[in-house]
Amino acid sequence: MPNGSAGVKIPSFFTDAERRSVLAAAQVAGLNCLRLMNETTAVALAYGIYKQDLPSLDEKPRNVVFIDMGHSAYQVSVCAFNKGKLKVLATTFDPYLGGRNFDEALVDYFCDEFKTKYKINVKENSRALLRLYQECEKLKKLMSANASDLPLNIECFMNDLDVSSKMNRAQFEQLCASLLARVEPPLKAVMEQANLQREDISNIETVGGATRIPAVKERITKFFLKDISTTLNADEAVARGCALQCAILSPAFKVREFSITDIVPYSITLRWKTSFEDGTGECEVFSKNHPAPFSKVITFHKKEPFELEAFYTNLHEVPYPDPRIGSFTIQNVFPQSDGDSSKVKVKVRVNIHGIFSVASASVIEKQNLEGDHVDAAMETEASPKNENKDDVDKMQVDQEEGGHQKSHAEHTPEEEIDHTGAKTKSAPSEKQDRLNQTVRKGKVKSIDLPIQSNLCRQLGQDLLNSYIENEGKMIMQDKLEKERNDAKNAVEEYVYDFRDKLGTVYERFITPEDLNKLSAILEDTENWLYEEGEDQPKQVYLDKLHELKKYGQPIQMRYTEHEERPKALNDLGKKIQLVMKVIEAYRNKDERYDHLDPSEIEKVEKYISEAMSWLNSKMNAQNKLSLTQDPVVKVSEIVAKSKDLDSFCNPIIYKPKPRVDVPEDKAKADSGHNGPLDGQGGAEPKPDTARDSAQHSRAAGEMEVD
Repeated sequence: MPNGSAGVKIPSFFTDAERRSVLAAAQVAGLNCLRLMNETTAVALAYGIYKQDLPSLDEKPRNVVFIDMGHSAYQVSVCAFNKGKLKVLATTFDPYLGGRNFDEALVDYFCDEFKTKYKINVKENSRALLRLYQECEKLKKLMSANASDLPLNIECFMNDLDVSSKMNRAQFEQLCASLLARVEPPLKAVMEQANLQREDISNIETVGGATRIPAVKERITKFFLKDISTTLNADEAVARGCALQCAILSPAFKVREFSITDIVPYSITLRWKTSFEDGTGECEVFSKNHPAPFSKVITFHKKEPFELEAFYTNLHEVPYPDPRIGSFTIQNVFPQSDGDSSKVKVKVRVNIHGIFSVASASVIEKQNLEGDHVDAAMETEASPKNENKDDVDKMQVDQEEGGHQKSHAEHTPEEEIDHTGAKTKSAPSEKQDRLNQTVRKGKVKSIDLPIQSNLCRQLGQDLLNSYIENEGKMIMQDKLEKERNDAKNAVEEYVYDFRDKLGTVYERFITPEDLNKLSAILEDTENWLYEEGEDQPKQVYLDKLHELKKYGQPIQMRYTEHEERPKALNDLGKKIQLVMKVIEAYRNKDERYDHLDPSEIEKVEKYISEAMSWLNSKMNAQNKLSLTQDPVVKVSEIVAKSKDLDSFCNPIIYKPKPRVDVPEDKAKADSGHNGPLDGQGGAEPKPDTARDSAQHSRAAGEMEVD
């Protein structure tokens, strides 16, 4: 089972339920998903991380529009780039517009034409319909490069009929006019949401196969009044962005720091029960295009456990039938010792995957120090003028970006928002809060509260574990099936290979009777493979292969021995001759071997004599045999004999001469004599003189350095 880390790309319009499902699928597949990456964000990362000319952090960012129209969806995003920083400003999409819609328009057109022209209903035949989809996709790609009439020909399409038609680019654009009209609205919406004008856009990058359609390019260019840039690989940009994000998150790779701030695609609202007349309270905790990952802290005043319901605010914006995200019950909430409502802080978060959750909850208990009977209020923030404190809920906003953005994260000042609509002042800082508590001689105690989550369309852990277990079983079944197929293929391969060699290289190494017998066995095995042996267990194929090798291995062995024996015999003969030459030189008083021990030379001579006798006897015996008989001596035995010869003889015949020490007095006398000695020529000492001169010069040089 694979067990690697990966970045998984998803459309930017995926909801919480869909994102959690992708994470669960990755877990079932055995992948460690480091991040769910929005496709347009991945494209932006692949674009920006290699750019060297981005403006610095204190300069105006470079705004780039990324347009992705793939097979099934259309996505647009605007991103702001600074050096080492990427911030997504807004994103829009049409989840139901892509290349397949243009294919369907062509298919519907040709289905109607063939129905009239050939009297056939293509949609009733699934196979024919699939072929038509494939041909229409090819035609669409050809029309992107050619404006002239292009033919469509399909042989044996239905009922042995050959069909043909034609279309040009102008007809195609007219046919897809309603689809092309849907290109501009997301472009207009993304500019409005990002509060940008056309002049603020530096570049327009397109990816995805459907952006190659000329009519789509034309409408994008017409809207922005700018030429489209094609610096990105339209097919690989998303995958590259995911790979780069994995490298950023992984400690195993060292990459340049690059901060990524994504957005929340839909606004998220929390709802809870109150004691007001309407009975419920609501608060939009994350607006559309809010930065992510992000955390917020909401303060409630409650006397009992309560439930928070999270849902998408605008149902019409969500391409999913259920706007609910889930419900979260904050448990173990009780009144304070004086009967007042408890102050409960609830932390909600959109994490790195774009998934909403109630991360934690805690209750703040007020306590006075011993000996202090002053009933002082512990909160320093202004209290809204509302009699029912149980239902006055304040929200503190605290940004907590992901660890990979720690170098660029800025702490957002805490704010308080009265859900009843009353404006309140900013919350005091932690330092001021501690100071006020010290002055009033009070202290607070924070206690974590359990949270019961009930997420919509969430796989239970037991069900997820069963899926993982079933996936493991299927992987093992696939492995066993592969081994079974490999065993079957090995039998089939052996039959074909051996039968072919019996008529060529193995022909001289088998008797006619054995040849006929083995050929019959191979033919029977082949027939068995395609009949009752078509689907047998792995062990049956292994046994069948073992049975075939009982007949085939002796023949293969005789052939291999015949091919390799001459070289092995030749190598052994050369080594014997070499040792014999050394012995002969020793007998002739060669000074190179005069230091060798006579007794050891006798041992070598005896060993070589035995080796020659062994070699000659084996060669003579082998020459008397036919090729269809097993060899007298195997190549492995000859190689072993050659190694034994080396290990026995080489240490003796290659024994180095003993070193001769020159007497010290004679060495001094030789060094002090300036002329020729014992008839030696005067030119002989020159090398020594030169060496002495070099040593003297080197010594002098060393002294100069000192």
